[in-house]
Amino acid sequence: MRHGKKHNHLGRKTAHRKAMLANMACSLIEHKRINTTVAKAKALRVFVEPLITKSKADTTHNRRIVFSYLRNKYAVTELFREVAVKVADRPGGYVRIIKLGNRQGDNAPMAMVELVDYNEIYNPKGKKAKKSTRRSRRGGAKTEAAAQQAEETVVKEEKSEE
Repeated sequence: MRHGKKHNHLGRKTAHRKAMLANMACSLIEHKRINTTVAKAKALRVFVEPLITKSKADTTHNRRIVFSYLRNKYAVTELFREVAVKVADRPGGYVRIIKLGNRQGDNAPMAMVELVDYNEIYNPKGKKAKKSTRRSRRGGAKTEAAAQQAEETVVKEEKSEE
């Protein structure tokens, strides 16, 4: 029975696991995207999402709590300055895991972990939605000719009124 066993130990002792997750979280915050195994990616998501939620309220207390987990001043500063601003309106789900296939050497399942708001392919909110209409070449030439004719008639009417 596995009562009370909520997290994956990843084959490591507690101190090693915490240090590894802190380093991976710092790398994720710094680079916005990292590659790792699927098991580590899932553990990292559980580790880093509460820290990102804490970063939304920029208080000294929250900075100290996050620093106690990450132990990297640069990562904490980056998290509170840039990442928190991007995720301010998002209610959760800050990290996306994309499976990549198996690793060449040991056939371990690999995944890419990324911050959701920094991927412009999946999240086109940052770019303006381009209006897409289908136009054929013939239709474009006709509309241009029609526009010129309309302008000519307007100019002729103005001259006739004078």
